[in-house]
Amino acid sequence: MSLRTTRQGLAIAAIAAFGLTACSGGGGGNSAAAVSSFSVLTNVENEAVPGTLKELSTGACKAENDALPLTIETVPQNNLDQQLQLLAGQNGLPVMFAAGGAPALTKTLADAGHVADFAKVLPELGVEDSVLPAAKSTIESLYGGFRVLPTEYNIEGIWYNKKLFQDNGIAVPKTWNDLQAAAQTLGSKGVTPFSASGEQGWPLTRLIGNYIFRELGPEAMKKVADGEAKLTDPEYVKAAAAVADLGAKGYFGRGVGSIDYDTSINEFLNGRAGMLYMGSWVLSNFASESNKIGAENIGFMPFPDVEGGAGNSTQLAANVGLPFTLSAKALEDEKVKAWTKCLVQNYGSVALKTQNRISGFALKDTVKVDELTTGVQKKISDTKDTVLWLEALFGSEPLTTATTNAAPLVTGSTTPEEYMKLIQADLDQK
Repeated sequence: MSLRTTRQGLAIAAIAAFGLTACSGGGGGNSAAAVSSFSVLTNVENEAVPGTLKELSTGACKAENDALPLTIETVPQNNLDQQLQLLAGQNGLPVMFAAGGAPALTKTLADAGHVADFAKVLPELGVEDSVLPAAKSTIESLYGGFRVLPTEYNIEGIWYNKKLFQDNGIAVPKTWNDLQAAAQTLGSKGVTPFSASGEQGWPLTRLIGNYIFRELGPEAMKKVADGEAKLTDPEYVKAAAAVADLGAKGYFGRGVGSIDYDTSINEFLNGRAGMLYMGSWVLSNFASESNKIGAENIGFMPFPDVEGGAGNSTQLAANVGLPFTLSAKALEDEKVKAWTKCLVQNYGSVALKTQNRISGFALKDTVKVDELTTGVQKKISDTKDTVLWLEALFGSEPLTTATTNAAPLVTGSTTPEEYMKLIQADLDQK
């Protein structure tokens, strides 16, 4: 366990030990009487959420902002968890704040009464339909309840080059066998089947996680996190072996271990690769000048079914980025309630219109976007159940082990059994 993880664990334990009662105190969020602004704390790297909130404060939520002015403070991402712990211990959490990097921190704060329960708050405000079911499902899986708001929402899957598929007579794969056949066809034509960043690692671990969910069902990784199953069990090793086999057949191209994130996207956008596993955040890249194949030639498919598996391709992999939550105590204030209601109703439309960013909020107003983005929006709105990813419920050590050893797995220097054993060893040390 790393020193940072140890400190985080001790801080969370300290929070629980002292109870962190949500009584009155300093700051803008923990005492209804003390609320003088709609105070927001975010990581300094995040410009999207503050930008959207500012747009709301001068537009759709101007009346609410006049009554309770928006104020924004930032801290570096690496200091966010520590700052939240400090403020919670002082009963000084702001009205709205970025959830900690570790879902466990938000759960601890929620158990201590500091975090809003949006399963109750949104119906009370009459806006329960303003959050998409798929986003709510993802949040509940990650945070053990509806404890954060989806200011960002991404579905994940395989983006493919329509023209390459059409020119080579490839139908959109529905099953894992279909996907392998498509990769074989592309490879035989001199096209790299899958572009992926082995340097980052996680684009490869995403494939393993998706295979597990398709084979074993949507609860498969929760069973591992809860100790009911191990990654070294044969059915889990099978997933690592399936992805390793793609590498053994050369389907990730040469030098996958040294390919960085931007290069992997450019390989796809230059037409040198037929498929790219990525989240919908990549839409901004597809809309840029670096896209040489054209957005009209890009299609999206869910990770395909594994024949005979307990999961299916309607269960999209999804994430909510670094979401935001609100102080439970601050929501006793009527002005905070009004701001929150306006935010939830309008955030989705404003974020999409001004930043071309898809959130987990339903759109209040029609926003004109390109056909590809429209298709992703429809896919999100049609999705009821989601799954996470291989390391979503793990700590920092298993995450690092999984991602750093992903490239060796697909290049053959680490066996599937060894790969899963390394991650499981970290999990066993919890």
